[in-house]
Amino acid sequence: MRFDFIASYVSAFTGPWWKIFYDFSILTGAVDEWLKGSVSPFWTTVIEMVVVGVVFLLFYAVVGLFLVYAERKVCAFIQNRLGPNRIGPFGIFQTIADLVKLLFKEIIPIKNADSLLFNIAPYIVIIVNFMALAAIPYAKGLHAIDFNIGIFYILAVSSMSVVGVLLAGWSSNSKYSLIGAMRSGAQIVSYELSIGLALITIVILSGTMQLSEIVEAQRTGWFIFKGHIPAVIAFVIYVISSTAEINRGPFDMAEAESELTAGYHTEYSGIKFAFFYLAEYINMFIVASIAATMFLGGWMPFHIGNLEGFNMVMDFIPPFIWYIGKTFVIIWIIMLFKWTFPRLRIDQLLTLEWKYLLPINLVNVLIMAFLVLKGWHF
Repeated sequence: MRFDFIASYVSAFTGPWWKIFYDFSILTGAVDEWLKGSVSPFWTTVIEMVVVGVVFLLFYAVVGLFLVYAERKVCAFIQNRLGPNRIGPFGIFQTIADLVKLLFKEIIPIKNADSLLFNIAPYIVIIVNFMALAAIPYAKGLHAIDFNIGIFYILAVSSMSVVGVLLAGWSSNSKYSLIGAMRSGAQIVSYELSIGLALITIVILSGTMQLSEIVEAQRTGWFIFKGHIPAVIAFVIYVISSTAEINRGPFDMAEAESELTAGYHTEYSGIKFAFFYLAEYINMFIVASIAATMFLGGWMPFHIGNLEGFNMVMDFIPPFIWYIGKTFVIIWIIMLFKWTFPRLRIDQLLTLEWKYLLPINLVNVLIMAFLVLKGWHF
């Protein structure tokens, strides 16, 4: 076999030399062509699926561990502490040590628990994470799947996480787990409405549900700027609703330590607890990625009108850096919520959704539709 796909990738690129590694569609296309020329179509598909799966597994682990470390540092900063600072430089190996501990920790069997459902619940949550991560465009041409109904797909698969939560709470044979699961179920089902309507507002503005096309539509300006006040309102509602959707503070009644020990995963230990623990942070990454993609241009750089010099400087920054920077700004905001505001009661949480966010969202969708119909947007 000849490894000449890199040469074909370089020769196929006709843009400026400094953008040669910015368009991943050329690289992935060259690799696909090389595999098709080396093995049969069946094995090409198998190899590509295995490679993508391994990449996502590594990505999942790295992002999850980093976000655990980042939240500990953000929490420490707000509370005027140092945070992790013993294991490794600046404590960067603390989360790795915690992961190793959880991997080798004894899994405690739960008496009278439904063993099948109890064991399958954490895997459902993890699978939902992977299904949602696959549809997110990380850079130009860098996504696993690009459905023409991308937003609908993400909303559909992400709503399945409540199944894993309810199964975990019900099968644990614990009143604390069951109460936490019921709270989480009510919370997720309620706030899915506001998340969906906030995203529909942007779908109306863009005219498509395909995530790659939504990003391309923001080449001349991010939707949070192009969509006037309705886009800003949709962004604020989305951030609040998604924080509640993933059971993050101050909307973490499902895991209220002072009331429910640890909520729906109270009876889990070892690696199964680690699955739930990492899933919370990956969920935060997913909702932040969607916010960056839908409202802040995804991997698109920041441009200002006809300022060619400024826009060219912005173009030098790789698309993936733009995407990851926007995503982590949203994650930082969500982390600030948890360590700034006191926890709400469950009735206050549901009142916020059904009496305030949902009506505002419905009116906002109508206003955006009217603006698009009249062409009164940038």
